Amino acid sequence: MSAVATAERPVSDLAARRARDARRRQLTVQGLRVLTAVVWLGSWELTTRLGWVDKFFFSQPSEIALRLWTWISEGTALGPLWYQVYVTMEETVLGFAVGSILGIAFGVTLGGNRLLSDVFSPYIKAANSIPRVVLGALFAISLGLDIRSKVATAAILVFFVVFFNAFQGVREVDRNLIANARILGADNRRLTTEIIIPSALSWIMASLHTSFGLALVGAVVGELFGATAGVGELIYSAEHLFDAAGVFAGILLLAAVALVAESLITALENRLIKWRPQVVVETKFG
Repeated sequence: MSAVATAERPVSDLAARRARDARRRQLTVQGLRVLTAVVWLGSWELTTRLGWVDKFFFSQPSEIALRLWTWISEGTALGPLWYQVYVTMEETVLGFAVGSILGIAFGVTLGGNRLLSDVFSPYIKAANSIPRVVLGALFAISLGLDIRSKVATAAILVFFVVFFNAFQGVREVDRNLIANARILGADNRRLTTEIIIPSALSWIMASLHTSFGLALVGAVVGELFGATAGVGELIYSAEHLFDAAGVFAGILLLAAVALVAESLITALENRLIKWRPQVVVETKFG
């Protein structure tokens, strides 16, 4: 056997062992997730059936599942369930897109220009300190109760998270890399598109994971101020009828939408940042 073949065998064995460890860990994580859900839901169901927890206020998993099935098969008081989800998703996606685009644009611009950042810094901090619920009420008054107020509320929640991450990501770009690019003749446009934005992309993508959930919150808050359709209005109607199962069913719908969106954003991140090295050292949250 040649020396090359002898050297390659330990490498291939190590790769195979790492693949087995990764599969084993993935199965363990999935199993623990299922176990956590079973224990949590089982405890909830058991305590409500035994009367330890008042199901009038907290409902129970079986009633929530039944309410969801009724909504799916027979529709809701506001119309078909798919339409309620569609309305909320339309508001969420539009607010997420508007807030993300504006946040990236302003973050990159102010992050790369110290004079502008110094001038606008107090105004941005002051605007960020305003409670979002107040802004939601303001948008409802100024823009009306149609989709515009919901999109504006969602966009304002997204904007600041994306802005601060894009701003910090630009500030963290290697200055030597920028200096070398300028020496090689890169103008401001190429510097921004080929160095600054790609370098800050990890920061921006990290903010998008949080931002979609905030956009969903903004859309629902906007619906609570006044709407004729949407998951937020569905929850609002259930709450006025003291229907705890309906409230929890609406919350479960929002959680499912958020999880689907998170998986899509993760797929987009993996596609855009292929150059990012794989994490070798596992963290507390894996």
